[in-house]
Amino acid sequence: QAQLVESGGGLVQAGGSLRLSCAASRNIFRGNRVGWYRQALGKQRELVAAFGSGGSANYVDSVKDRFTISTNSAGNTLYLQMNSLKPEDTAVYYCTAHVVVNVEGAAIDLWGQGTQVTVSS
Repeated sequence: QAQLVESGGGLVQAGGSLRLSCAASRNIFRGNRVGWYRQALGKQRELVAAFGSGGSANYVDSVKDRFTISTNSAGNTLYLQMNSLKPEDTAVYYCTAHVVVNVEGAAIDLWGQGTQVTVSS
């Protein structure tokens, strides 16, 4: 079973950039529903950016034109490029993949361990 390992979080000033990475042991980020969630302290987890199984990208309104979700050509790494960061982007960020495991459509949901992003004003 693939595991997801995140990296790239940290402390950055407002207006700065970070790139988060999510590595899997095999190609699961193409052809499956994958994405990035975040959870700020005291708030519910929210979907930030995602690829549908057809490959189209969707973003929550608050990050449109600032964040970009992408994968590498091998399909085993998922990225989230975050530009023009704001203090309200401060949260723990999680990658996730809904992986179909057989032709009947059975699937498993994989999550990364989370990486902290802190944006100072």
